[in-house]
Amino acid sequence: MQWWQARRVLNLVNGSTLVGLGIAAVGRAQVAPGPRGLWLATGYRLGFPIASAFTVGNVIITASSPGWLASRPRTLRHEERHTDQYVACLGLPMIGLYVAAMGWSYLRCRNPFLHNPFERLAGLEDGGYL
Repeated sequence: MQWWQARRVLNLVNGSTLVGLGIAAVGRAQVAPGPRGLWLATGYRLGFPIASAFTVGNVIITASSPGWLASRPRTLRHEERHTDQYVACLGLPMIGLYVAAMGWSYLRCRNPFLHNPFERLAGLEDGGYL
C-alpha cells in the first residue's frame, strides 16, 4: 500500500475528508477525483476563507476552475502536504491548531503565514507565500 492510499483511508476515518466534502457542497463547488486519492473541489462560491485554495482532509477547495489548479502543480503539491497534516493531527483538530498557528505567526511578524509551521512544512514557496 502506498502512503497516499493510507492517507485517503485515515482522513476518511478521522472525518476530515467528509467535512471537506460538506464544505465543498455548501460552497456549491464541483467535486471531482484528483491524483493520489485527492478530491478537487472547484468553483467554490463562498468568500471564506480568503485563499486561492484551501484543504480540509483530502479535499482541495478553490474558487477557481479545474484548469487553474491543473496548471499550478506546485500549488497542488502544497495543498496535498496539508492532507498529510490532517493525518498527523488526527483530523479536525488540525483546523484549531492551524488557526492558533496563524495567530502565533501574526504576533511574530504581522503575517499569518510566514511563521505558521503548517505553511512552512507545506512549503511557503510552493504555496505562493514567498
